[in-house]
Amino acid sequence: MQRIAPLLATAGLVATSLPLLTATGAAAAPVPDYGPQKPAWHRCSTEQPASFECATLTVPLDYRQPRGRTLDIAISRIKADKPAERHGVLLLNPGGPGGPGLNLPLEMREALPEELRGKYDLIGFDPRGVGTSSPVSCGLAPEEENFQRPYRPETFPSDVAWARTVADKCREKAGSVLPHITTRNTARDMDAIRAALGERKISYLGYSYGTHLGSVYTQMFPDRTDRFVLDSGVDPQRAWRGMFQVWATEAEPAFARWTRWTAERDGEFGLGATPAAVSASFWNLVARADREPVEFDGVKVTGDDIRTLRGLFFSPAQAAPLIAALKAAAEGTPRPPGLTVPDLKKALESARHAAPTASRVANAPEPPADNSTAAFWAVVCGDTAAWPRDPGQYARDAARDKAKYPLYGDMASNIKPCAFWQRSVEGATPMTKRANVLTVQNEWDSQTPLVSGQGLHRALKGSRMVLARGGEGHAVYLADPLSCVTAPVSAYLATGRLPAKDITCQSPPAPAERREALPSPAPSPFPSGPRF
Repeated sequence: MQRIAPLLATAGLVATSLPLLTATGAAAAPVPDYGPQKPAWHRCSTEQPASFECATLTVPLDYRQPRGRTLDIAISRIKADKPAERHGVLLLNPGGPGGPGLNLPLEMREALPEELRGKYDLIGFDPRGVGTSSPVSCGLAPEEENFQRPYRPETFPSDVAWARTVADKCREKAGSVLPHITTRNTARDMDAIRAALGERKISYLGYSYGTHLGSVYTQMFPDRTDRFVLDSGVDPQRAWRGMFQVWATEAEPAFARWTRWTAERDGEFGLGATPAAVSASFWNLVARADREPVEFDGVKVTGDDIRTLRGLFFSPAQAAPLIAALKAAAEGTPRPPGLTVPDLKKALESARHAAPTASRVANAPEPPADNSTAAFWAVVCGDTAAWPRDPGQYARDAARDKAKYPLYGDMASNIKPCAFWQRSVEGATPMTKRANVLTVQNEWDSQTPLVSGQGLHRALKGSRMVLARGGEGHAVYLADPLSCVTAPVSAYLATGRLPAKDITCQSPPAPAERREALPSPAPSPFPSGPRF
């Protein structure tokens, strides 16, 4: 990598020093000041609109060594429609960790209300280590990317071997880089982007993991925080092992709701006329599939596979037809007529691999196949030193949680590569500074459940929450144009005025209940896959 010293005149960082914390949370030495870079904007691709521009910035790999190795950060923009009404820039992040965001301005522009397209330059970026921003790789085989591992005492040694292998491969392939692929460093990169754009402050729209990135930015750079919307919140107190475990705890009430909903429609799905009967049908199916996998649309499905689909139960109208169809396949009987069944093969592939679904800039270089997974583990393992190092702790926790939360508890608490990861360079970011931001949440979100979003809201003193009561799905604002959150969130982005108090509004029926087409498997700007 080139050194940053020869580039100081044109490729500096920010106009003030950047705060650092040691692994214990103590302040580290400040970084020297440099002037901002000036992006060399160019058309992203001849296959995309000329208004969609790209550029590359240079940042330090390690902000404690600003004259050391560097990384490229790919950025993009679409300028505001109405320069006279322009408020500033709106940075966008789709979630992850490991989700590319360079294409987001193009994807989000049409979804934004017209008045907001006139107020903001939309800014996308691939976070450090992701996509076209100096992508990282651990050289993982596809099967090594699957972190959905059910706990059984007899297979736990292979789980430990898998976790150790992933950590070892990452250390061998990218051990000098991965410790610096963290949320705090990505927040510093965001501030470098701000400086390069010549802005005093930035506004921000971040989904899922993007809420954690945004909240960390508000704490590190409170004076540069403008209008921030944090949609589908990560609870900073749970980052990161607790965010896996909240998938298990909150799957249980979602499952109970599904049994009630499905029992009311026994004539349609044939799974039982009471919640207890529906539950029994499901667990009998799981046990049967564990004994003998079910052949379904060319896929052999085990009971553990069915449990990995725990996110579907947050949307009963999607889960019920799939479970009914699987039950019919297991019994060798015809499917109930008229069922619209999600693509099981795609759902299982999504559940087995950490990589989120995302689109990319046309003709952009392909990152390594495991890029998203490598960046994912770098962040969730490297952001905090709180991961247990004793494999036995994971075995005890997984056994306990399999009993307490049978749908997903063992998979949530089973061992992860973080048990063998390199020690964190910095500690987690304390949420102590006031943050006048807007948090947004669906009541039934499988990836960042309601309790997680409420935890983020509590942690950010001064924040307001807009809650879509009855809302289903991961990502709210603009993901469903009929969502009740659209008006208050758009008003905040247009005026900068937070609601006087938290807002709870009633969501319309979920798209599947409205008998609309199920979500398309095509790339979407909104978070997807088994991530945050």
